[in-house]
Amino acid sequence: MLRLYRTKTPMNIFSNGELIFRAFLSNARGHDMILSFHPMIEADKNIICAGREPDDTDLEAIKNSRAVILPQGCRISLYQMAVQHCPHVFPNYDAMIQYPGKTGQIRLFQKCQVPHPKSIVFDSLDQWQKRKPLTIRFPCVFKFSWGGEGHTVFYIESQNDLNAQIDNAREYEKTGQYGFLIQEFIPCQGRSLRMVIVNQSIVPYWRVQTDSFYSNIARGATIAYDIEPDLVESAKSLMIDFCKQTRINLAGFDFIFHEKHRTPLFLEINYFFGRKGLGGGEAFYKMLVTGIKEWLKSVDKNNHLDTKLYKTIINC
Repeated sequence: MLRLYRTKTPMNIFSNGELIFRAFLSNARGHDMILSFHPMIEADKNIICAGREPDDTDLEAIKNSRAVILPQGCRISLYQMAVQHCPHVFPNYDAMIQYPGKTGQIRLFQKCQVPHPKSIVFDSLDQWQKRKPLTIRFPCVFKFSWGGEGHTVFYIESQNDLNAQIDNAREYEKTGQYGFLIQEFIPCQGRSLRMVIVNQSIVPYWRVQTDSFYSNIARGATIAYDIEPDLVESAKSLMIDFCKQTRINLAGFDFIFHEKHRTPLFLEINYFFGRKGLGGGEAFYKMLVTGIKEWLKSVDKNNHLDTKLYKTIINC
């Protein structure tokens, strides 16, 4: 049984006061049980692995499970343990692990032959030095392989700007942070399309910025839902095909469109994404529970998992 309700328990409240949904899944039948490591998804067995490495107890529980549900921010070691010892794991992070960071995503785009801005990837400054001299057209975009909300992405107008980021890369490498890319600048009218997929459910929205290079909501971009529906559909079609190839089933994809062309360009994959454009945390958790319910049905239709949704709203 899949059951969803809201609670006022302090551990389940966002800092902004939004109520988080908790979902209950029940299928207690020996090795067919559902195991959840997600703090908001309660199942036949629940384990919290935050802040520690998985141990033998976790391994035994995974081996005895028919399906495992993981949180978005789970450790790679927990994910690897789950996929090695359980046939069904949600979400699928194979692509994230095999193609890590922004540099890995460019390599994944190249492998899948999907349209994306022209990019040169460097795993280290040594690679940068070995590949010089390079002809770089300005303006361009410099991205470190890590980071979110545009904090490690820079608009480069000149050689001096580029040299400054190369110096920053040198400092980052001293702390063990490697990898960057140089990407062609795409004039896109200050907007990007975010498309969130949760299993088979998809929610698109635009992020629009009128006076800045960055189109991140955290940097002042506004949200719009009804712009250029034909462009949204073209990006959606590409993303669905891409997710079939990569088996990604929980992520936020960013697309941009050249102001003179109509082809959607893959920009980035966000495995940890903001929820404001989805309607907030509560709306996201509804979407997540629905996605997990659909996923449980699809993993084995003959398993007779009871995934009927019950909504019991507890009065605040």
